[in-house]
Amino acid sequence: MSLFAWRASRSVQDGSVVPARPPAVRGSVAVTNDSALRHSAVWACCRLRANVVSTLPIDVFRRVAGVQVEVPKPPVLVTPDGRADMVEWMYSTQFDLDRGGNCFGLVTARDGVGYPARIELMPLADVSVIVRDYELVKYRIRGREYDPADVWHERQYTVPGLHVGLSPIAYAAWSIGEYLSIQEFATDWFGRGAVPAAHLKNTAKTLTTGQADETKKRFKASVENGGVFVTGSDWEYKMLQAEATGREWIEAKQFGVGDVARFFDVPGDLIDAAVSSGSITYASITQRHLDFLVMHLGPSIVRRETALGRLLPRPRYVKINTDALLRMDSKARADMFRTQVESRVLAPSEARELENRPPFTDEQLAEFDRLFGPPKAATPTPAKSGADS
Repeated sequence: MSLFAWRASRSVQDGSVVPARPPAVRGSVAVTNDSALRHSAVWACCRLRANVVSTLPIDVFRRVAGVQVEVPKPPVLVTPDGRADMVEWMYSTQFDLDRGGNCFGLVTARDGVGYPARIELMPLADVSVIVRDYELVKYRIRGREYDPADVWHERQYTVPGLHVGLSPIAYAAWSIGEYLSIQEFATDWFGRGAVPAAHLKNTAKTLTTGQADETKKRFKASVENGGVFVTGSDWEYKMLQAEATGREWIEAKQFGVGDVARFFDVPGDLIDAAVSSGSITYASITQRHLDFLVMHLGPSIVRRETALGRLLPRPRYVKINTDALLRMDSKARADMFRTQVESRVLAPSEARELENRPPFTDEQLAEFDRLFGPPKAATPTPAKSGADS
């Protein structure tokens, strides 16, 4: 059953499957989780968010005597389904979360203490949720029922009282459907030679009904077959639809791209959508990435950290390293490290490790001393006398 959209009904309270609305039809196109991906903006938004989130490093920590200590990751955070690595697993789950508001997986193995060791992802269309008296009872996957403890379920865009997340595609159906309808019409127009409503007029004489029908048949046959319609100087052909609406098609498509970007929480300029002249500019690419992280991806990342943390025994927890997104140019990165080292926030050896370099050797330190002299000792600050206090 599709997770395209969800709604509560009396049958939900009686223990039946949460029903899905039929695919929304906008124009001549049915908008579903799959058909919506034919909209380039939908694909770009889902791809961008999934690409970024899936490539951020995932680390596991615990606190020892108040100090955060990194610990080894369990297999479920390395190869979650036994085949794909964590990057691919995170991409697939983020893609489903962003388009359908949910992602599901079946727990097929557990570790020695009962925590999931393998999670095989399931397609959204194969999963149903069974609710009784507003309580989650079962999951139905490909016709078979499973206990909630055996199903991995992440949600996004949640509302109170609903056990599934909302689908952005369902709520963006109007914008997506308009775009796809225009796209379908354009394909028919250029691909099959379909002609919108037009006026074929004889300027020399008035035609009888039989003559008009015969002319219409000849003209239609020529156009549909890609042939040439030959007439004298007494015929006038006027486009009634395509000429008047051509500019409106382009405007509607441009509006649809920006509208979809808002539904999927992605800045329009990041997916090459048309941006107004009053848009915000950024001093550097780092600031642009920071805005994208804080205002758009940050909340999703926090929710994912919480969800992945449920796979670990307490007091372990998961942190997704967002520093990988904030890549800076060489000069800005060097200035940052120097500031942190001089302010005693970062040790020189830690800075070198972040640059994928080994610690300094004795020979390297001696070379620094020969070139720049030994480091100066810090001058102690004299204590204040009693008279000055």
